[in-house]
Amino acid sequence: MKCKQFFLPLVLITFTVMNTRAQGFHLGVKAGANIFKIDGSSYDNEFKFGYNAGAFAEINFSKHLGIQPEVMFNQTNYRTADHFSSIYPGGTDDLKGKLNYLTIPILFSIRPIPLISILVGPQYGILLNGDQHVTTQAKDAFKKGDFSLVGGAQLNLAALKIGARYVIGLSDISDLDNSEKWKNQGFQLYAGFRFF
Repeated sequence: MKCKQFFLPLVLITFTVMNTRAQGFHLGVKAGANIFKIDGSSYDNEFKFGYNAGAFAEINFSKHLGIQPEVMFNQTNYRTADHFSSIYPGGTDDLKGKLNYLTIPILFSIRPIPLISILVGPQYGILLNGDQHVTTQAKDAFKKGDFSLVGGAQLNLAALKIGARYVIGLSDISDLDNSEKWKNQGFQLYAGFRFF
């Protein structure tokens, strides 16, 4: 099942690259900091630092429009609230943990001038660490998938890329039977290098 989740986006990206009459195709790598939190009254409301790293492609249809697909490792650090066990019986209060995702954003790139790219689009995340137990229940507390919306800006300094984004979770990542919804959200800061 996991192979299919990785394979389909890669096939779509490859098909797009091979069949487009793009004015440019470039590859690069990037890394930076995540400043994320999990929304929900059962979590500490403070943003916490994590990191991101991965690869990106630039597919330019014109000098102003293109898409930027990426494959990224993203980390979200969290802490349960000091009253978590009163919301979820058997839950652990004040627990520090982290969620590691393989994320695949497909971002539309609008370049009003060559120096600046406005990036916006959907992102799908696949949870990699399935051992995050915030309760004494046998099953994991977090769903395996997360759908988000990404928006931000990027400076294009020749091959160097510097950017900032905001990521807002659209799907409930809680896999517990409760009415409270948990959503990832936060800021990403990164630097990248286009090598092809």
